[in-house]
Amino acid sequence: MKTILNPDMTVVQLLRRLALPAAALVLLSIPGAFAQEHAPAGDITSQDEIKQFCTNIADPARDQRYLLQKQELEKLRADIDARVAEMDKRKAEYQDWLKRRDDFLKQAEAGLTEIYKKMKPDAAALQLQDMNIEVASAVIMRLSPRQSSLILNEMDAKKAAAIASIIASASDPNTSKDPS
Repeated sequence: MKTILNPDMTVVQLLRRLALPAAALVLLSIPGAFAQEHAPAGDITSQDEIKQFCTNIADPARDQRYLLQKQELEKLRADIDARVAEMDKRKAEYQDWLKRRDDFLKQAEAGLTEIYKKMKPDAAALQLQDMNIEVASAVIMRLSPRQSSLILNEMDAKKAAAIASIIASASDPNTSKDPS
């Protein structure tokens, strides 16, 4: 065995020889000097990793959610546009039908008025009395005042009064044009 201390050694040689074991002794005496300085893998690291993962995907997830909502809104808008187009089509059909109906009613009313112009007042009164009151009022209103008065004179008093009331309200400028 070799002795560490040799009488012929200089102080510098002695320090070189003792430096390495002294350094090892100092390092071993410090607890945890060679241990890694992070916590166990299950606790803080996984929480940090989860938080970082969530932070990293928050913007893409939000963007994807907005994209899905935008697509849903576009589908709803397309559905609404299709329904509005269908409603416009039906409105046009209804307006066409209403115009044809009004034209027919005007022609029929004009023809009906001509028929009642040529009738005797007592016969016209009997027929108009049993007719719808609005139609009867329209026919009487289109006749001459002399002929209308003769027909109303031949009618039942209550029916004649109701027709006269409708005719009066139709000529009143304060009456609303809205039938409701």
